[in-house]
Amino acid sequence: MTEAASGARLARRTVTLLTPLTLAANTIGAGVVFVFVFFLLHLPVGSDTEQQRRINLVGFAAYLIFSLVTGLLWARRTAVPVTRWLVSERAASDEDRRVVLRQPLRQTRVDAALWLLGAVTFTALNAPYDVGGALDVGITVLLGGVTTCGLVYLLTERALRPVVTRSMVGSTRPPPVLLGVTPRLLLAWMLGTGVPLTGIGLGLLSPVGAASLSRAAVLFLVAVGLVFGLLAIAAAAGAVSDPVRSVAIALRRVGEGALDVTVPVYDASEVGRLQSGFNTMVEGLRERERLRDLFGRHVGDDVARLALERGTELGGELRDVAVLFVDVVGSTALATQVDPQEVVRRLNAFFEVVIDVVQVHGGWVNKFEGDAALCIFGAPVDLPEPAACALAAARSLAVRLQGVEVDAAIGVSAGPVVAGHVGAESRFEYTVIGDPVNAAARLTELAKTADGCVLADAALLAGAGEEAQHWAAAEEVVLRGRSSPTTLARPRG
Repeated sequence: MTEAASGARLARRTVTLLTPLTLAANTIGAGVVFVFVFFLLHLPVGSDTEQQRRINLVGFAAYLIFSLVTGLLWARRTAVPVTRWLVSERAASDEDRRVVLRQPLRQTRVDAALWLLGAVTFTALNAPYDVGGALDVGITVLLGGVTTCGLVYLLTERALRPVVTRSMVGSTRPPPVLLGVTPRLLLAWMLGTGVPLTGIGLGLLSPVGAASLSRAAVLFLVAVGLVFGLLAIAAAAGAVSDPVRSVAIALRRVGEGALDVTVPVYDASEVGRLQSGFNTMVEGLRERERLRDLFGRHVGDDVARLALERGTELGGELRDVAVLFVDVVGSTALATQVDPQEVVRRLNAFFEVVIDVVQVHGGWVNKFEGDAALCIFGAPVDLPEPAACALAAARSLAVRLQGVEVDAAIGVSAGPVVAGHVGAESRFEYTVIGDPVNAAARLTELAKTADGCVLADAALLAGAGEEAQHWAAAEEVVLRGRSSPTTLARPRG
């Protein structure tokens, strides 16, 4: 099945559906009017009643055939721009959308013109026999035309929904309001109540010598009002409830987390604007989710979430955290010996392991520094035992990194830091500043030449709980930039 064939098939299917609908509506409407006028409406007796009936009967048959053929050809001609666009398979322009949305009005105008011509024709046919009765016939035809044309509009609009949906794809503008919800409901009232009651009222108020209503005629008008009113109300209610239901279903899916939802826009009323507005809203939610995801990838999910919930401001707060610093060993030699793209591939594999291990143990990667990573435990989200988490992450990371094509050293420290946003109003980042950060970096430098390439400040073991049994205290060293010695700790085994 080709794309070119789908538009042509939609055009054929729409024409195939609309043709019998409009023909049936107009034929039934004409038949109802004929039965009412010539069998139930008591016309005044003219000079030649039989001749008058024969002329009206022949006129009805001839005009019915003429109007149906003319209406069919005329309606198909008005639909040529729509079918031409469908067959072309091109994206709809603003003009194409305008043509499609106004097609029900054009179809209705065609039928209205033929009904108006019919009213004039039958008024003229009956005027030689009785002017008052001829006017009653013409008014009856007009009322029948109003009812039929109203139904034709509602049915045509419903049949064109797939075409309207297709035309609105890619449109950033809401559809224009051609016939709003209130006019549709008033139209349904008019077809079911207004027209029959008007007919009854005109019949009761007819002057002497004009047509009069029998009990059967009144009952007939009541039955017509009930049937046509039910059809009109069903069509009008469907025109409102169907799109609202589609939006309600889509809203439920969005509430469940599905942001790939769209609703078809097929209604030229306030409800169509509701459909279009929903799609615009969901597109905004998708864009917001993309930004949230991108923001989270840059700064970490916890920092992104807190920033969105609480806002951001320069400054920070004092927190007790554990710091894990991991750095690639021999990165300078690696950069000179290996192709740059290969270096990037290896670093990405290295950082993927770091991020995974740190997140599993409750920490987050604060920043990437070339071929190194600064990882924080205890900020921005509190951890009950940040030191134990950082030490466990260091041991697990040392094992996991054995499968990566780079060597890395790990240093762990802990203590009070200032955690918050640092920079300027136009550009800032969330980070931690304090002695534990410097200590972790110094321990990492020492770890590059130590067995196992993992060192920690032994002071962490006092608050590490059961994790402390996996570590052993070692020698004391004076870290660069410090005056007092630091006792080192290494993983056991």
